[in-house]
Amino acid sequence: MRLRLYHHSDGARVAYREFGAGPPLALLHSGFLSHKEWEPVVEHLCDRFRVVLPDLPLHGDSEDRPRHPYTLDWFAEVLGGFCDEVLGPKPRVAGHDAGAEILLGAVARGLVHPSRLVLMPNRLHAAPRHARVRAAWQLCTQAASMPGLDSPLSYATRLIFTPERGKRLSLRANPAAADLVRHAFADVPGNSSLARSWGRCARSWPRGAQTQLAELYPRLEMPVLLLWADRDPLYPLSIAEEALRALPHGQLRVLESTGFLMAYDDPVGLARELAAFCG
Repeated sequence: MRLRLYHHSDGARVAYREFGAGPPLALLHSGFLSHKEWEPVVEHLCDRFRVVLPDLPLHGDSEDRPRHPYTLDWFAEVLGGFCDEVLGPKPRVAGHDAGAEILLGAVARGLVHPSRLVLMPNRLHAAPRHARVRAAWQLCTQAASMPGLDSPLSYATRLIFTPERGKRLSLRANPAAADLVRHAFADVPGNSSLARSWGRCARSWPRGAQTQLAELYPRLEMPVLLLWADRDPLYPLSIAEEALRALPHGQLRVLESTGFLMAYDDPVGLARELAAFCG
């Protein structure tokens, strides 16, 4: 494993790890987690690919200073620069949850031109489920940008994002998922700078349905894999089935008996599907 840093043109840094050798395959993790979301599949992929695991800004070891806007467009621009410098032309890129949203935003703006595009469970063009819960989270997180509230709210994450909650994200209650969440939030309590940055992100992150993506699907000329979990309560299979009908070169694969953390529920199956599509 090699830890490296990509420095964007505006000074933002993206930490990433590399494993193996071969054509590059980047895996973008979900919101609130880190590159460790993909650690269970690395050993099954690194003999065929140079597996690149970035920490998205505001996550892990990457950029967290409140000097940046943290809009979806900004994340897409950073991802575009990262792909150009680290992955090269026509990369293979996969994303899950927020990572997939950022990836789609970068592709829509012409900032990333993947040769293979893998979209794992995310809201795609549909309105988010549990919209009231999401709105409440965004409202509370926005408050972190107010003076005097940043530090107390950062400590509140200990009560919400507990290791036990991580286990519940795994349909098979994989105990390693607890360590995933523990690592992701280890440095959050007391980090007022990070809290203010998350406040900026929550204020600008799209809340409703991303209906413009329905117009993007027919224009995607590269092969697209919708790699879905069959029992993820946040992102039902019906969303992927709707998108599939509009993709000219799309295919849908479903991992049985998996939930939100597919890499922890079925790492071998997930790696097999990625390798078959991207190889």
